[in-house]
Amino acid sequence: MTHLEDLDFIKKTSLIDILHWRAQYYPEHKAYTFLPEGNKPSITMTFQDIDRCAYAVAVLLRQRGVAEGARALLLYHQGLDYIIAFLGCLYAGVIAVPMYPPRPKRGAARVLGIAEDAGATHILTTSSIVVGLRQAMAEHAPLQTMPLSTTDDLPVTVDETHYLPSITGETIAFLQYTSGSTSTPKGVMVSHANLLANEQMIQQAFENSQDTTFVSWLPLYHDMGLIGNVLQALYVGAHCVLLSPLVFMQRPIKWLQAISQYRARFSGAPNFAYDLCVSRVTPEQRATLDLSSWRVAFNGAEPVRHDTLQKFSAAFQECGFQPQQFFPCYGLAEASVFVSGGSVANPPVTLDVQMNAFKQHQIVTDVPDGAVTCTLVGCGQPQLDGCIKIVNPETRIPCQDDQVGEVWVAGSHVAKGYWNRPEETKYTFAALLADNDTGPFLRTGDLGFLHNGELYLTGRRKDLIIVEGTNHYPQDIELTVEQHHSEIRTGCCAAFAVDIEGKERVVIVAEVERQYQPLSAQPPNTDTQTTTRIYIDKTALLQSIRRSIAEQHNLPVHEVVFIRLGSIPKTSSGKIQRRACREQFLRGTLNLWEK
Repeated sequence: MTHLEDLDFIKKTSLIDILHWRAQYYPEHKAYTFLPEGNKPSITMTFQDIDRCAYAVAVLLRQRGVAEGARALLLYHQGLDYIIAFLGCLYAGVIAVPMYPPRPKRGAARVLGIAEDAGATHILTTSSIVVGLRQAMAEHAPLQTMPLSTTDDLPVTVDETHYLPSITGETIAFLQYTSGSTSTPKGVMVSHANLLANEQMIQQAFENSQDTTFVSWLPLYHDMGLIGNVLQALYVGAHCVLLSPLVFMQRPIKWLQAISQYRARFSGAPNFAYDLCVSRVTPEQRATLDLSSWRVAFNGAEPVRHDTLQKFSAAFQECGFQPQQFFPCYGLAEASVFVSGGSVANPPVTLDVQMNAFKQHQIVTDVPDGAVTCTLVGCGQPQLDGCIKIVNPETRIPCQDDQVGEVWVAGSHVAKGYWNRPEETKYTFAALLADNDTGPFLRTGDLGFLHNGELYLTGRRKDLIIVEGTNHYPQDIELTVEQHHSEIRTGCCAAFAVDIEGKERVVIVAEVERQYQPLSAQPPNTDTQTTTRIYIDKTALLQSIRRSIAEQHNLPVHEVVFIRLGSIPKTSSGKIQRRACREQFLRGTLNLWEK
């Protein structure tokens, strides 16, 4: 009998039931390993270790008077302490609010905003973070006075009584604050029933079992890292190996080395991560990798690029990676995390459509010779009781196949709503179809269409650029800029529209790679061939970008703005915040590359 089959014989009100059961019957089974530097030394804990430490956190919360249903901020760096604190909150019936620690003078405002929105009454963190945390919060009195507890120095005692609060499926497990790519972050209320339903969907879609080894660098304060990896591994009784997001960003090879070393079957990331591996992993490094065990390389959280799948497959084929290992998928916090995915047994599904028709929200798959096309990547189908409808967001009438509309989702994995936002909850989570009042559905805000049952995503409603009656998806414009100009940093470009004299005009904001400097900054009498910096003509680069956009999209560009490395607005999960970028452009507060 496998660990997964055992779940049929135990109470499954919450993941805590599963954790405690595994700690009893598989106490020495490896649960989580953390690689602080991306390799050795490693820190490993068993299911019994995790269970005892999580219970100790629950006891601490009770001793500190944190009531069931209260909200606690989790401010941790990546690591096992994060997992323990989260599960400890579940043990105590306290609603966890996963976040990341603010840096001095940066990020505390977001923590304060979320703390006030959630009505948080307690902070959980580690002793190594406390000093910096207090410094970062120095200017925010509500955070300075909020009770704080460290969880990395608790005495762990064996207690077989295990206090369990009165949890039901409808009890809120945690608040997942949205990334805020198009709006102010909102707390999604994820119940215990939502979590279990979504974990079952993920298990079925990816065919995970206790024999699956997970490797992930995805942040634990984000739903894909937390639910899709850490809690999924707990659900199926598997071993999960974790790295720091910072380690991955600095050295992408560390991710692939961990997959190779631990013979991981399941690992994935947003699309940009695969691009980063292609550009930053050297041929010499690739020669040391064995990626043949990697069966499921999921790709989600942002648009999945066909070009990325091709380039990564070509670059790492020598390491044993095959194109069919890619698993494009779709999800969002309001549906816990996972909504749809394909088949592990089959390669990614793609669809060639006419580019000109696509810009008009028309899907034409009959492509004559010589026609300009684009290749879209399918994101699969829903699992179990999940349901996807494509709906005209204005009329609420379902669309036909091959007709672009808003993606609406239903199922037991859809969250309860937004914390303390009844009007937004009603609009977003209780949508009804106009023709027969079927529902409720979750309005995702994403645009897409169905073709032969496969979901294809085309963009975000609020980000759509409409110029002279023609639709343009900003991610397509951004891709053109990045692909045609090596000076522009991958994943750090934003395209949006502004109103100029009553007409929509396109603006592009882009980060310039570190090694490039404006020609005007070149010191006199310097031989550019002997320096590490490359001096370029800003005007020529501007003209080249305008020309690329005109040729590829038949679209005039009003303005191109180059900004400094690391200054483009992004969400906590790495998505470009186009609206925030637009606001900075209009206010004149962008951190310009050349001042």
